[in-house]
Amino acid sequence: MDLVIRDVRVIDGTGGASYRADVAVDAGRVAAIHRAEDGGPRPSGRATLEAHGLALSPGFIDMHAHSDLALLRDPGHEAKVAQGVTLEVIGQDGLSYAPVDDRTLAQVRTQIAGWNGGGPGTDDVDFSWRSVGEYLDRLDAGFDGRGIAVNAAYLIPQGTVRMLAVGWDDRPATPAELTRMRELVATGLTEGAVGMSSGLTYTPGMYASDAELTELCRVVAAYGGYYCPHHRSYGAGALQAYEEMVALTREAGCALHLAHATMNFGVNEGRAPELLALLDGALAGGADISLDTYPYTPGATTLVAMLPSWASEGGPAAITERLRDAAATARIRHVMEVEGADGCHGVPIDWDTIEISGVTHPELAGYVGRTVAASAAERGEEPFTTAHRLLLADDLGTTILQHVGHEENVRTIMRHPVHTGGSDGILQGDKPHPRAYGTFPHYLGRYARDLGVLPLEECVAHLTSRPAARLRLPDRGLVRTGYRADLVLFDPETVAAGSTFEAPRTLPTGIPHVLIDGRFVIQDGRRTDVLAGRSVRRTPTA
Repeated sequence: MDLVIRDVRVIDGTGGASYRADVAVDAGRVAAIHRAEDGGPRPSGRATLEAHGLALSPGFIDMHAHSDLALLRDPGHEAKVAQGVTLEVIGQDGLSYAPVDDRTLAQVRTQIAGWNGGGPGTDDVDFSWRSVGEYLDRLDAGFDGRGIAVNAAYLIPQGTVRMLAVGWDDRPATPAELTRMRELVATGLTEGAVGMSSGLTYTPGMYASDAELTELCRVVAAYGGYYCPHHRSYGAGALQAYEEMVALTREAGCALHLAHATMNFGVNEGRAPELLALLDGALAGGADISLDTYPYTPGATTLVAMLPSWASEGGPAAITERLRDAAATARIRHVMEVEGADGCHGVPIDWDTIEISGVTHPELAGYVGRTVAASAAERGEEPFTTAHRLLLADDLGTTILQHVGHEENVRTIMRHPVHTGGSDGILQGDKPHPRAYGTFPHYLGRYARDLGVLPLEECVAHLTSRPAARLRLPDRGLVRTGYRADLVLFDPETVAAGSTFEAPRTLPTGIPHVLIDGRFVIQDGRRTDVLAGRSVRRTPTA
């Protein structure tokens, strides 16, 4: 045996009671589990780790990650590795970097530079791929052919697919364009993607009709994947938006995974039980549904995403042109502040809730950490004027925190049996959301141990076996003989998120050891130089 973890409390990912055991690891797999009551000889190995009160669980699976470029830029990737994350699902919110051609790659790099960096003119990633398969191959190669920090699964981004096949126009796809989109989705699934994502408050993906989305979901279903929508509203009309996703995936026969499934803004305070009743009814009727959330109330996105969708038609260059036109700008302001833009989920924007978290141009750093309203007051101007100036000066790359969530809703949803954990962690910006560095220890420490919202064993199941089941991974998500040795050792008494809104890049405490493929990527609380991560490609259906 390569390693024996001695006398450890095993929280195996099933949600059942924990137990004490020696766990042996060999050749990247769990080779033996010797329970304390088993008797007989204990396993021995070339190395032994005495647990000393630690718990052992499967590696955590981040079901909603924005590490699409970070995995290729940062070999350490401590934001996730230090949390015990051993697998991330990327390609989220309908916008990522494959499949693309030269034109759409430049457009998407501009559009989501606030999420991932990598905007035009940067050279820290080579962008040598164009297809999904080539991107996954690039992840496998990683750094000098040695791999990446954690494993990664990929969702085909429906917005990028529409950008490639249709462009940025707000119109129905032609039959030929729909055929091409179906072919692009099928090819990506054949090449290893696990499903398809959408960002239905982001252009151009939001221009797709339900009929168009249903046709693409039929392709996803045929390949055994799942659909992961950021749906059309988390504010006004949120329940109707959830109903829309449930209905179209039922029609398509496609599994549904609801991204960062929450109920935000004042109109939805206390309404999480209504969402869960909707999901329970669909589940009872045979629907295949799961969801993910992060254990915080504020959201995070880009400032440009707050605009009405018509202002974004045509892509980044067209947005900038409209923002430079006085009449268009006046119309944008009226929709945002009076009517409620679809980019802001149909709710009139409250500038006191919009905190600037990052800028792409360093000379604008003075805005970071302050609300738009506060910055405007300091300058003696209207908040919209401040936001408008910032969008133009920052080439649309500004990121924000949006303080519109409700703690009661967060706790209610995380208790549901189909819930999984997803950080939605944006790693860019001077002051990113602390969820990027703290989601998983925050679940274990604050919500399981301190608040008792979930029993610890159940909480671990939400972060391990349930996402593995959604991803159709037959040998991950449990501490079980023969399963991959993607493992976390943590102290149940001290595990906690170190990240806060004031210091968002602080690493967690109480997670001294993390293994991927049986190799230590965190050992004695320190990052090793091991790069054990690879792409995790779709498991074919029977």
